[in-house]
Amino acid sequence: MAGSLQHTPVLLGRSLELLGPALASRQAVMVDATIGLGGHAAALLDAHPQLTLIGIDRDPQALDAAGDRLRAHTGRVHLVHAVYDQLPQVLRRFDLPHVDGVLFDLGVSSLQLDNAERGFSYARNTALDMRMDPSTGPTAADVLNTYPERDLRRIFRDYGEERFAGRIAAAVVAQRARRPFETTTELVDVIYQNIPAAARRQGGHPAKRTFQALRIEVNGELAALRVAVPAALDALAVGGRLVALAYHSLEDRIVKRALARLSTSRTPAGMPVELPGHGPQLSVLTRGAERAGPAEIAANPRAASARLRAAQRITLPEQPGCSQGGPTS
Repeated sequence: MAGSLQHTPVLLGRSLELLGPALASRQAVMVDATIGLGGHAAALLDAHPQLTLIGIDRDPQALDAAGDRLRAHTGRVHLVHAVYDQLPQVLRRFDLPHVDGVLFDLGVSSLQLDNAERGFSYARNTALDMRMDPSTGPTAADVLNTYPERDLRRIFRDYGEERFAGRIAAAVVAQRARRPFETTTELVDVIYQNIPAAARRQGGHPAKRTFQALRIEVNGELAALRVAVPAALDALAVGGRLVALAYHSLEDRIVKRALARLSTSRTPAGMPVELPGHGPQLSVLTRGAERAGPAEIAANPRAASARLRAAQRITLPEQPGCSQGGPTS
């Protein structure tokens, strides 16, 4: 499909480098929790001939595209229609207590952005949908037409970090009283009218933050991520690695906190030795959030907002003293 030809995986080389030690030269198993168009997955399968990959996505169109792209690896790929917070249930289905790697490439995918009918883009006039799984749940139009003004204000402010959230929310409520929202252009017009001209000239498209906020609300992205990242870390075998690519500060903050929680000793300050079972369970592999370089951003502008974090499991909670040994499947 056309979208797969246009798709360029973000920070691909660095992701392969970080995941590689947990997957190389062995019959490893990993989960691509957001397989999308399968770009990262294809490169990982090419790099590791013994790797088995479980690919999760909530978008049926993405799974179809990934299946086409990964056809050469049939037998080593298992695609699952699910949201990433269902990772524990997916692993139970395959009778896997632990895996050797997990990859999250968060946010909206190229397929969703480039398909005008999906309603994710403020640059095209189409129905206000924004569901990553078009078969279930409320649409962006449903949110705009039914949520109380205070909830719209909170969503635009908290999920979109929109300075003019109050003005936009009030305008949405006034507009829908005259005619319910149906299309992306109707929402873009309201946003333009309620952001001052000086602010419209800064920080990219004026509708970007509001559209991001609606997408996050429609798909419950942050709530799912708060469950998914700890579940993925719990699923790692000793020596297993997690790589997460986030595209805005809200996602990145959730990943950062989850890694910090398990990479910090729980021994009370002042104790002369580490208490058994209280040591770090993870080793963080990145110093802060890594960003794409100028060359990659020039070739793939969607990489500009990416933030990459990675960690390796060094001990399991049920084996407090164990810090040796490689990953097991």
